[in-house]
Amino acid sequence: MELSRKVMQVQPSATLKISATAKQMMADGVDVINLGIGEPDFQTPDNIKQAAIDSIQNGQASFYTPATGLPALKQAISQRIEADHHYHFDPNQIVVTDGAKMALFTLFQVILNPDDEVLLPVPYWVSYSEQVKLAGGVPVEVSTDEQLRFTAADLEAQRTPKTKALVLNSPQNPSGLVFSRAELTAIVNWTVEHDVLVIADEIYEKLLYNGNEFTSVLELDDANMDHVVLINGVSKAYSMTGWRIGYAAGPQTIMAKMGVVLGHAASNPAAVSQYAAIEAFSGDQSSVETMRQGFEARLNELYPLIERLPGFKMPAGKPAGAFYLFPDITEALRLTGYADAPAFVTAVLLEAHVGLVPGEAFGMPGCLRLSYATDIDSLREAHRRLQKFMTEKIAEQAK
Repeated sequence: MELSRKVMQVQPSATLKISATAKQMMADGVDVINLGIGEPDFQTPDNIKQAAIDSIQNGQASFYTPATGLPALKQAISQRIEADHHYHFDPNQIVVTDGAKMALFTLFQVILNPDDEVLLPVPYWVSYSEQVKLAGGVPVEVSTDEQLRFTAADLEAQRTPKTKALVLNSPQNPSGLVFSRAELTAIVNWTVEHDVLVIADEIYEKLLYNGNEFTSVLELDDANMDHVVLINGVSKAYSMTGWRIGYAAGPQTIMAKMGVVLGHAASNPAAVSQYAAIEAFSGDQSSVETMRQGFEARLNELYPLIERLPGFKMPAGKPAGAFYLFPDITEALRLTGYADAPAFVTAVLLEAHVGLVPGEAFGMPGCLRLSYATDIDSLREAHRRLQKFMTEKIAEQAK
């Protein structure tokens, strides 16, 4: 049987592939430190877990919910957004999904016609481009400067009559880059001028470090909000990756069609997870700050260690948010004799037993991503192994 042309051009998720390989090695008894997956190592806060337990015990979690999410959850999301960013979404402008990834997937299905183009500034999260392809669209990479920043002029250079949307991710996965209010204003103004939809992925919004501040696109000119869809969820800030609750918020016409697609695709997100998410958004927020401080401490210890590895460079400087480092390893490849980042990452996994992700997955060959969302002892050991790997490989090349 011939498979669809759309699915044949889609690549597997590089992060999940690396993680699966690392987990299989671990199952085989290999001591692997997996820094390849974007998942907090903290437990979901107790108050959120208890809300889920309560919903099971009182029978609330036993039944279907509306396809776009529980009204109480959409209200909690609306109130959280208003408290954080002073912008109001009516509940009918919010769609709850099985994780933020599903929100993105469904949005692309709704807005893209065949060959419509979506602008993706590099580096970009691995699934953006593949989801665009699955919707029949065309991902278009936008070049960035040495600090991984881009301007309206960079977007204009890639604009065509087919340009439909721009994915704007801040704080950014994989680099931890955070855009300033001035940068966001110029970018959003350009999209409004050219009738381009801004898909604002702000899933890491609460993970900012060392005094850096976050500006949401919702805090800009309200007149531009007809050109914005917000993507967010509970996975990162509340350490709820396994619960699979995300959401999209934006123009009601788009949200309504997303609801139609979701009704046929998934019926509804898991009810128990939705009740947990209500507590996440409306309950005690102190655990978010506790986890943020933990990530900050890890970043501050690990960053200088990685920066000093032979051939590793951090051209964008110290990350301001998220929980990743994204070094340029072009010189490390030369020193060790590997042809590219995938070959280097494979060797590190098999020989040093550290899981990383090659930059090719994010549109930037010659780089790699590592996550510091794990305990500090594991991060120190991972650095020790990387240092040993580099020293041995450089010595081999020198022979």
